[in-house]
Amino acid sequence: MNNDTTNYKLMYEYLNLKYKRAVLSKKELCHELGISSGSLDNRIKDGMNLPEYIKDKGAKNAPVTFTIISVAKYLSGNDIKTM
Repeated sequence: MNNDTTNYKLMYEYLNLKYKRAVLSKKELCHELGISSGSLDNRIKDGMNLPEYIKDKGAKNAPVTFTIISVAKYLSGNDIKTM
């Protein structure tokens, strides 16, 4: 098992134990990334430097959520979106 896989698994286990559910809210992701909600909103708008997210495209003000799988990949360096 390589370091990237080990880091991902550790991060996934940490998030799973901490939140005890499959998705994180924007507020929870901001806490994990150490950024403000405004910074996260800018990243979402620009579509870069963030984990994959889920949003109901049919609803205008649908909440944005992030699976702990995508957050663990992002935080372990395995899934960084850049332009």
